[in-house]
Amino acid sequence: MGPHPAVAAIRLAVRRVLNDIAAQVPDTFTAAHNPVPPANPVPSARPAFRPVGDVDPRHAKLRTPRPRPAPDAPLVLVACSGGADSMALAAATAFEAAKLGLRAGAVTVDHGLQRGSTSRAVEVAGRLRALGLDPVDALGVHVGRDGGPESAARDARYAALDSAAERHGASVVLLGHTRDDQAETVLLGLARGSGPRSLSGMAAATGRYRRPFLDLDRAVTRQACAVLDLPVWDDPHNIDPAYTRARVRHEVLPVLEKHLGGGVVEALARTARLFRDDADALDAWAVQAEAEATTDEGLDVTRLAALPPAVRRRVLRRGAIRAGSPPGDLFARHLETMDQLVTDWHGQGPLHLPGAVELRRRSSRLAFRRM
Repeated sequence: MGPHPAVAAIRLAVRRVLNDIAAQVPDTFTAAHNPVPPANPVPSARPAFRPVGDVDPRHAKLRTPRPRPAPDAPLVLVACSGGADSMALAAATAFEAAKLGLRAGAVTVDHGLQRGSTSRAVEVAGRLRALGLDPVDALGVHVGRDGGPESAARDARYAALDSAAERHGASVVLLGHTRDDQAETVLLGLARGSGPRSLSGMAAATGRYRRPFLDLDRAVTRQACAVLDLPVWDDPHNIDPAYTRARVRHEVLPVLEKHLGGGVVEALARTARLFRDDADALDAWAVQAEAEATTDEGLDVTRLAALPPAVRRRVLRRGAIRAGSPPGDLFARHLETMDQLVTDWHGQGPLHLPGAVELRRRSSRLAFRRM
C-alpha cells in the first residue's frame, strides 16, 4: 500500500524539482565545489543562533533509514517557517533528496516581530533536524521599515536565505508557496494595478529559488502534515487583518468563492501562468528594444515612440529599476507618467520616482538619475 494521497502529492512535487537538480550534477562531484564558509557569514543586528542538544523524540518514527549522500554531494536548502506548507516541504525533501544522492538542509528565519520568536525558531530547527535535515540554521534578522512591514520582512528573509545558501554552497533554496499563495499574489497585483508582470504571480523558478508546491492547494500540505504527525505553527500574522495578504486570504477570496463558485483559486493560478508566458515574451522584446534605444545621453525618444506601449513601458520600467527604484514600488501610475514624457511631452519638468530616482527629458533623450 502506498503513502496517503496528500503525502504522495507533496513528495512527487518535490521529486520533480530535485530530479532537475540531480540531472545537472556532474558524475564526479568533489568537495572542491563547495566554498569554505566565512567566519562571520550573516551580519545582523540580531545574532544568528543554532539549537543544540537532543531533537524531539516524537519525530523519531519519521526518520526511516535512507541512503546517506556523499559529504560533497550538492546541497538543497528548505526555507521553513514551521507552518504547514514549509514543514510539508521539509519532510518531502528529506524523504526524496537522499534517494537522488543530494544533501538536504534547512533554514528558519526569526524576524523578531513577535514575543517568543527566538524560542520558536529554535524549536522549528529542532523539528527540522529530527527529519534528518543537515545543516539546519536558525537565523535572526533585523526587519526595517522600507516598503511597509510585509515588504521589509520579506526583504530581510530573502537576504538571510541568500546568505545561508552562499555560505553552505547550496545549489537551490526551496520555498513552500502553494497555489493559494499564487492566487493571493494575483489578487494583490490586480488591486495595485501593477500590470501583467505583477499578475503573473510567482515563478516556479527564480534564480536559486524553486517553488515545488505552486500546483498544490494549501489543504494538501496541511493534510500531509496531519498524516505524518508533523507539528505545525500557525503564524498569527497570517490572520491579522492589519496585513493586506491576510485580508485577501480570509476576507476577499472566501467572498469570491462564495459568489463566483468554486475553483477561483485554481482559475487565478491558471491566469498567472498565462500572464507569465506573455510577460516573458514582452520582457525579452523590451531587452532588445532597450539596447537599440540606448545612447550615451540616454534613451532615444524617437525609437521609444515607435514601440508598442507594452514594450515601451517595460523599457522605461527597466531604466527606473536600474537607476535605483524598488521594483515593488513602481505602479501603473508611475509607468503612465513616464510614458507621457515620450508620447505627450510639452516641456514638463522631471518626474520623481520611488527610490529617489529622477527621470528627465531633454530634447529627444530621456535620462534617469539617482538624486
